[in-house]
Amino acid sequence: MSEKIVGVDGTRGTESGTNSGSRDERCTQYGHKSKRVDAIIVNMSNASRVVLPQIAQERFNRLEARTARIGVIGLGYVGLPLSLLFSEAGFTVTGFDIDSGKVADLEAGRSYIFRIPGKEIESARQRGFTATADFAHLSEQDAIILCVPTPLTEHREPDLSFVENTSKSVAPWVREGQLVVLESTTYPGTTEGVMIPALEAGNGPGLKVQGKGVPAERGVFYVAYSPEREDPGNVTVARRDIPKIVGGHEGIATELAAVLYEGIFAQSVRVSSTRVAEMTKLLENIYRCVNIALVNELKLLSLRMGVDIWEVIDAAATKPFGFQPFYPGPGLGGHCIPIDPYYLSWKAREYDFNTRFIELAGEVNESMPAHVVQYVGKGLNQNKKAVNGARILMLGMAYKKDIDDLRESPSLTVIELLREQGAEVLYNDPYFPTVGRGRHYNLNMTSTPLTDLEQYDCVLIMTDHSNYDYRTIVSESQLVVDSRNATKGIRSAKILRC
Repeated sequence: MSEKIVGVDGTRGTESGTNSGSRDERCTQYGHKSKRVDAIIVNMSNASRVVLPQIAQERFNRLEARTARIGVIGLGYVGLPLSLLFSEAGFTVTGFDIDSGKVADLEAGRSYIFRIPGKEIESARQRGFTATADFAHLSEQDAIILCVPTPLTEHREPDLSFVENTSKSVAPWVREGQLVVLESTTYPGTTEGVMIPALEAGNGPGLKVQGKGVPAERGVFYVAYSPEREDPGNVTVARRDIPKIVGGHEGIATELAAVLYEGIFAQSVRVSSTRVAEMTKLLENIYRCVNIALVNELKLLSLRMGVDIWEVIDAAATKPFGFQPFYPGPGLGGHCIPIDPYYLSWKAREYDFNTRFIELAGEVNESMPAHVVQYVGKGLNQNKKAVNGARILMLGMAYKKDIDDLRESPSLTVIELLREQGAEVLYNDPYFPTVGRGRHYNLNMTSTPLTDLEQYDCVLIMTDHSNYDYRTIVSESQLVVDSRNATKGIRSAKILRC
């Protein structure tokens, strides 16, 4: 009998634990070239092992050989890049989305995300990538990955409707031995308490998720959680070099998810459960949220003290240990950092626990758009003008530089606040020719050309896109309110940094 041992560190060998021989020899030994693999032994810890049943062995071998079929649900800022990575690695990938417009674009080889050129979609199409709104094709997949939104409600509570409804839509098509992975950011317990019950209740054959007991030979599928770690606009770290956290509902699912992601990422980091993986993602984002709140609060103090907080941060960053620079801004944006802390705060109340530190950080960050508006009023007042009736050109709608992502952008809040005070607000953003309607806004605006800047009472820098000529902007404007330190190094009485 040929056996494969999979350790928690990802090493593989014979039952004695060795990992000798060439790659080709090991592939033959482990079943890539042999006609049959009778068992795969997963080394769950130093003290316990689990033998994979045949249905799991089959998936494991296909995933490792990259002959598996992968289905990705939700083709947005997370799901589409993930689909392309799998396609580039040689997997057969099908993307699923209820947005018929996205499906049509992808089937035509077009991209709707700025940082993903159309040629990448076309190349993926040539490798067999397809997009569809028909969930019946999920039954053809070896692994199904859910990348759906997890926003907040109007009352700052988790909105898991996308996870729950998608799980219900997936359930009828789940088949024996499939791996289902959730990537959406959420609170600990979502995979177990929301996704698994929906998947089990909705499938016709009565399949159950593999539990933590003895591995079943039939009638089960596998579930894991692996949080996305997308950072739009980051060109310093290749996606493949970002370690992938994986936590299964039990050990077999952990190993299947690990080998799945090791096909496209340099490393899978195995954790003991879905809850640990879910909490890991929240810790990563709360860490950033709290530190950004700290520098935002220090910025407010520094402005009163006449100290340049950006210069302070740059100086502190020269310390080679014990300090990581975070930078202030007009407010938080993106799907994760403005939202994720509230997921944990909400869940903590179930355990009669107040996350005061997290909630305070949220309050500080949420106050920043109002601070920006206050400084617009201050700058206009210095020019003997009022906010009411002022013409203001906002530079940048995206929540961070050089991306086409509006999710939770503070620019949306600042427009609303300025309009409430009677200002006429226009915008310019090279990544957004138009801004229409979203979950929390309905602007229907068109990007204004960056010309005749002297006609505006104030030019407000909300996003520090790299292709703006800030010296020219300052030279041609009456007043520039800079919320991003984009005008660093430019000296002018027209600039008011906030």
